[in-house]
Amino acid sequence: MESSLPAAASHVPTSKISIPEVSIIVPARNEEVSLGACLQSLTAQTGVAFEIIVIDDASTDRTREIAESFAGVRVISAGPLPAGWTGKNNAMFAGARGTSGKWLLFTDADTVHVLGSVARALAEAKENKAELLSYSPEQIAVTFWEMAVLPVAFAELARQYPPKKVCDPASPLAAANGQYILIRRETYDAVGGHAAIADSLLEDVALARAVKGAGRSIRFRYAADAVRTRMYRNFQQLREGWTKNLALLFPNPGWLAASRFLWWGLAWGFAFFPVIAFAAAKAAAHFGFVSAELRFHHWSGLIRGAWWWTPFFLALAMPLFMRLNRANFTWDSEVLGAVFGMPMFSYLLLRSKKAHADGQVSWKGRAYSVGAPTGSPPSQKQAAGTIARIENQGLRAKS
Repeated sequence: MESSLPAAASHVPTSKISIPEVSIIVPARNEEVSLGACLQSLTAQTGVAFEIIVIDDASTDRTREIAESFAGVRVISAGPLPAGWTGKNNAMFAGARGTSGKWLLFTDADTVHVLGSVARALAEAKENKAELLSYSPEQIAVTFWEMAVLPVAFAELARQYPPKKVCDPASPLAAANGQYILIRRETYDAVGGHAAIADSLLEDVALARAVKGAGRSIRFRYAADAVRTRMYRNFQQLREGWTKNLALLFPNPGWLAASRFLWWGLAWGFAFFPVIAFAAAKAAAHFGFVSAELRFHHWSGLIRGAWWWTPFFLALAMPLFMRLNRANFTWDSEVLGAVFGMPMFSYLLLRSKKAHADGQVSWKGRAYSVGAPTGSPPSQKQAAGTIARIENQGLRAKS
């Protein structure tokens, strides 16, 4: 936890002196640990006119105080959570309503942005004619389970949502990472914004699907050169976050859990088979089931024949390490992922499947009722009713 407020007076967004081209929207609910570093990196951006809006989503810690300490950062309240909305969707929609930028950058409060990255992201979106640009940040893993689970989760995400297909207009596959979404304002309004996906717990993918479904182009890539984040800071947060998302991200979480656990079990079973067999032989001799001489000959035979098991181990372990390597983590995290992360990932998949089947998940102190994890957006009727309610309150979205 931060011991003092960050010194931010010297970092004044360019929106102070010009009309912003990018409106940076940061939803924040009890983010006192990470918000200061995030805003320091955002207020220091150069090369583009921007404004920063922090949406305080009913925080009970120093989140609002920290946000208000930064010169040029506007802080608003998300307001009461309407029925049928998730907290993050409500906060982001509240932030987008009061902005004037031609582009909207939705980014999480636990992100840290490389100097000049916002201007480069805008140039990249324009150069590639992308209506929505999403970055998958560099993931910072510190604790044991962060280092073990995140490489496995992101390796599977890369397999399920390969960026090449996501960026291909001919492919129906769509995805985005909610930690960093840059979208043209006109496109955001055209697809209904977060009002059209108000009840989605997987709002980043839902927004990408809406944009691509409307015939507009999206671009998605890994971007350690632009932004980094630490998603979870302890096992409890990690378990709750992946329980909320995994059953929505993967169409068959039960099958995936079983197949990955079997893969892991076979790989390490072959790796340690001689050791396991020797331990079994030693235990059998100890309890008098076999003679010591027979045990010696049995172990000698295992030593001489152990190389037979090596090809089986390599055939299973090498693809596993190659897949984890593509997840862009350090080698020690890859090893932890291969040894401990695979079974934990299987557990989290099953836990997520059960939570969604039971009809309730929790996140950041809120419980959400959920149905079958289809990943589809809410009905047009719900979206229209939501927008009508907002307009009746006199809070029309600016175009």
